[in-house]
Amino acid sequence: MSRVMIFGATSAIAQEAARSFAKDGASFFLVARNQTALADIAADLKVRGAQSVATHIADLSDLDSLSGLCDKGRAALGGIDVALIAHGILPDQKACETSVDATLGALRVNALSPAALMIRLGEILVAQGSGSLVVISSVAGDRGRPSNYVYGASKALLSVMGEGMAFALGRAGVNVLVVKPGFVDTPMTAEFPKGALWASAKSVGEEIAAAVRKGKRGIIYAPFWWRFIMLIIRFAPGFIVSKI
Repeated sequence: MSRVMIFGATSAIAQEAARSFAKDGASFFLVARNQTALADIAADLKVRGAQSVATHIADLSDLDSLSGLCDKGRAALGGIDVALIAHGILPDQKACETSVDATLGALRVNALSPAALMIRLGEILVAQGSGSLVVISSVAGDRGRPSNYVYGASKALLSVMGEGMAFALGRAGVNVLVVKPGFVDTPMTAEFPKGALWASAKSVGEEIAAAVRKGKRGIIYAPFWWRFIMLIIRFAPGFIVSKI
């Protein structure tokens, strides 16, 4: 029976991953800012088979509180089998281009906060000698593009850090998994026009849960075929990428 800690538990992808884990009778420690949404998610997971669900309201941009929050979750669950870091924002690129504060604020939420959690959770799991640490990155971090380079930069940090941790912590029996979704239909992308390349939050969440069950580590793309799309984009000439 898994003990699952989720940061950013109200995100659409995190909810779907949690629903999949709930079917296995997992116990949860869920962290997010919206108390009402957390309560609804907790009730839903119990109906779906969760053994227990504890919730905690927190501002994950408060970097000084994150280490203690990890310890609180570990104590509540009696250990951690799966830690999923799923919080983030889609910043206004135009605003970031003319505001240092907007750029740093986006990096604080999307990069520094997850990075701090990754370090502390990595320590906890290494001490246990087991467990999976999962961080949601993005294909946007594979190459800088004019339309979203601040968001992409934040995700690039998580991808590189997570890949390195996968090599390092794997020696201690810990699986670190970086998930790079492509276009996903979520409330964060509600205003974007949708097309054939878009996936549902349900499919990505279930793919994350399946990868954890298989003990995967390193980097996966969700859906998998984004690996080939991004391979093309990474090696495309600059004059093409500058128009994307």
